[in-house]
Amino acid sequence: MKRTYENALKLLESRRRTARPKGVAARPITPAPQPGNPTHTSTPNGSNALRGVPSLVGMREWLQLLGHSDDDINKLNIIHITGTKGKGSTCAFTRSFLRAHGLRTGFPSRIGLYTSPDLRCIRERIQINNKPIGEDLFTRYFFEVWERLTIPSSSAVSIPEAVREKGPRFLQFLAIVAFHTFINENVDAAIFETHHGGEHDATNFVQKPVVTGITSLGMDHIAQLGPTVEDIAWYKAGIFKTGAPAFSVPQKEAGPASEEVMRRRAAERGTTLEFVPVNKTQLPNNDRVLSVPVQKINCSLALELASAFVKIKTPENPITADDITQGVTNFSWPGRFEIISDGDSQWFLDGAHNTLSLKQAAEWFSKNVNTTTDMSAARKYRILVFSHFSDSRDGEALVDCLGNALLENDAMPDHVIFTTYHEREDGSTRFDKFLKVPETPFPDFRGIYSDIWKKLDPKATISSEPTIEEALNLAKSVARNHGGMDVFVTGSLHLVGGVLNVMQPDI
Repeated sequence: MKRTYENALKLLESRRRTARPKGVAARPITPAPQPGNPTHTSTPNGSNALRGVPSLVGMREWLQLLGHSDDDINKLNIIHITGTKGKGSTCAFTRSFLRAHGLRTGFPSRIGLYTSPDLRCIRERIQINNKPIGEDLFTRYFFEVWERLTIPSSSAVSIPEAVREKGPRFLQFLAIVAFHTFINENVDAAIFETHHGGEHDATNFVQKPVVTGITSLGMDHIAQLGPTVEDIAWYKAGIFKTGAPAFSVPQKEAGPASEEVMRRRAAERGTTLEFVPVNKTQLPNNDRVLSVPVQKINCSLALELASAFVKIKTPENPITADDITQGVTNFSWPGRFEIISDGDSQWFLDGAHNTLSLKQAAEWFSKNVNTTTDMSAARKYRILVFSHFSDSRDGEALVDCLGNALLENDAMPDHVIFTTYHEREDGSTRFDKFLKVPETPFPDFRGIYSDIWKKLDPKATISSEPTIEEALNLAKSVARNHGGMDVFVTGSLHLVGGVLNVMQPDI
């Protein structure tokens, strides 16, 4: 096969499994214990939630097949981050602080970031110095990994029997490409966000991260990590490693029991754990970046992670007040609390896709549209564009949560448009944007969501559009009739990414 970017993406797509294991395996595969990372299979609830083969299995061996030793991985100087809400923002803030420090001192000079999901194209998941790697670089490193791991060889590396025949799955493969890329591109600091969970996550084979962090926890991915928030905390804290300082935020939503689980796991792993409150003394005033309370929480955690990282790696050059100011000023994370002005209209985009993040997004939208001090000014017409299609989350609960959050914050929309993840009216698709095919066909979510909203607000106008482009065209048409509008787009990063691609196709 010719080494092209498009062929690389076709091969990558072929690594998706057809369905996620439902039941607990009769003989669950337990990853072998690693230094500083003892393996346990029992959660606080006492259940064994392992289903099938954990994503962690095989990762270390596959990278050894590529010629990468544990020492090569450790030299990346990894910051490992997990959580339920705010992982991406925390990773981006951490990168921004390190970038500011690196520009001033020379270290780190090349910062890698591995995160998911992508917003607009798959290469966003693998970034170096604030930019997704280019198509040529992605293609080169993808095929180096593909040819080494899929073509039989006589290597002395012993691949675990459970994964020997099938090889890496989709997310495992992407993580391997990221590690391979960062090592070859001489990255000297790498921030890795887990896919979900932590204990058995594909990224958790790393033995010696510099620091680890856990963002706000909530009830998400319950089938894999639940059934309780304490179980979720247990899995997330699986990224803790001996000697690597761990940090988290006060778990107000998850409660003190989840914090106690994390403390016990830190003690088991032989490390320290610090809960980081909002930093009221060092963070600068910046209404663009830090107007949302949750972003102050994420930023405070990121600052602690970056500061601890720098203290360990270059104690003679700590992070300064100017580094902090520059880090906040230059922070960028598209699709999260993003505002786009378009003539007399404003678009408020946030890829919230769980109840905790939807409540925060609703508060943010309300704060922005209800801030006028001119009592005589006419309120702009409000439109909500929403989509959420998932076989692992309760979309109906998300719609109900969002509606009640908007009601509580006096920000109910006049017009609600439910749509899908399909972008273009003509049916065209981007070959570098992946949408996971559901295990079973989705029901008519647009109709279901419409019925829920009618009960929440009988006065609202409700529309259903089959594509994102048609939803946006309808919103713009309504805006012309009302002299502008405030549009709130939320429910999924797939939706927000699609909106950005339709609105700004050349970026």
